[in-house]
Amino acid sequence: MTSLHDTLRSGWEADPDRAFLEVPGGRAWTYGDIDRLAGQMGEVLRAHGADRSERVMVQVDKSPHAVALYLAVLRTGAVYVPLNIAYTHEEVKHFVADAAPAVFVAANESVRAAVPDAVPVLTLSANDGGTLGQAARSVGEVGAPAPGSGDAVVAMLFTSGTTGRSKGAMLTSDNLVSNAVSLHRIWGWENDDVLLHVLPIFHTHGLFVALHCAMLGASRVWFPSRFAVDAVKQLLPESTVMMGVPTYYGRLLADDNFGSGHTSGMRLFTSGSSPLPVAAHRAFAARTGHEILERYGMTETGMITSNPYDGERIAGTVGYPLPDVELRVVDDDGRELPPGAPGGVEVRGPNVFAGYWRMPDKTAGEFRADGFYRTGDIGFLAGDGRLTLAGRSSDLIISGGLNVYPKEVELVLDEVAGVAESAVVGVPHPDFGEAVVAFIVGTADEAMLRDGCRRLAPFKRPKAYIFVDQLPRNAMGKVQKQTLRQSHAGVFVA
Repeated sequence: MTSLHDTLRSGWEADPDRAFLEVPGGRAWTYGDIDRLAGQMGEVLRAHGADRSERVMVQVDKSPHAVALYLAVLRTGAVYVPLNIAYTHEEVKHFVADAAPAVFVAANESVRAAVPDAVPVLTLSANDGGTLGQAARSVGEVGAPAPGSGDAVVAMLFTSGTTGRSKGAMLTSDNLVSNAVSLHRIWGWENDDVLLHVLPIFHTHGLFVALHCAMLGASRVWFPSRFAVDAVKQLLPESTVMMGVPTYYGRLLADDNFGSGHTSGMRLFTSGSSPLPVAAHRAFAARTGHEILERYGMTETGMITSNPYDGERIAGTVGYPLPDVELRVVDDDGRELPPGAPGGVEVRGPNVFAGYWRMPDKTAGEFRADGFYRTGDIGFLAGDGRLTLAGRSSDLIISGGLNVYPKEVELVLDEVAGVAESAVVGVPHPDFGEAVVAFIVGTADEAMLRDGCRRLAPFKRPKAYIFVDQLPRNAMGKVQKQTLRQSHAGVFVA
């Protein structure tokens, strides 16, 4: 396949003056504007050591400058490693030690406390562009993009494991190109589409799914810094596509003034990153006349399935495998199960990642001998191949579309004075889908626990602390988290 950079650029190369990113109330950027800035940034990155296959770690706010930075890294042939802007310095230290980046680009200089002196730190702000943007403006001649190959790793996204250790999922050019081309086609992308981009751009959904589709279509993109109901209501009449997470749709439905008058010009709403409640799917259709298209994917694979653009979108299902993607549901021994029987969801195709950074044994353990990747999700197939997800084999919590791994939170809680042991689970939440709840055995009080969890990004911090005399265990001594989830499922329900 053509390299990812060349594939994306082919969407606007013939008409660089097409409108691209527009921040509400701010500047409008053309594709040519972003392309030129990316070229200039690429030269600055090269001068600071961003060579082929080197990692460029990025923790910046969402902005057009940040999109240019992403394209700049692709131009250099380096590997783009985005971090959630909410990660604390202590969390960043771990990622830096693991990925060993050649360059770190941050929102401000304070990150230097988490980055070794040997690693150059550049800053990138949404307004003046920071030290990287300022240096880029002084660049005159821009070199050609580094030649790319389909199997070259172009991005690495960290996804924590249930053991608490983060894993760097290495994504190749072919992985991302195959997904972008498939989604652009099956979702009927049109030249005059206008994308309302309300997602963050540090993970697969906002960065790869939304922006890649827009770039291939040379589409105009509304680019607010974050999701806000009032702003979305104002921009929807000037948009045709919106991609979101269930939390966003729940917040829109909670606004009694939101309805079909805001969505009459829309052609497509999609939802992902966590399961969309059936009730929300039906309520949105009743309120707006639009059925949200739910799809299924993960960091390691990009998108795996999608409900049809033309055809029935069944609430509670995630649709059919993308073109060139094979999917099966198997028992514990890897034998394929008949329709309707729940089992492990496995996938094989050009979208499946190259492996985990510096973890060959972990990588090997996640793949079957025939190349199928074990997703860790439980689901079942209909007779026509439509997939329904039934749960997760791990204890992963998805809160507001973001992954929270209980072990990571438990390790922090267990260090608080007075905590004998802890257990963290996700329970239903009317806004976030799931919320983090911590069960504590010991003498620590809630103030001490909240203070200890300041080391964690806000979305990982427990929203409730429940003090118990002991944790439920089975005969083997394993904590029965399902019991905790079931007995406290109504904590956040009015």
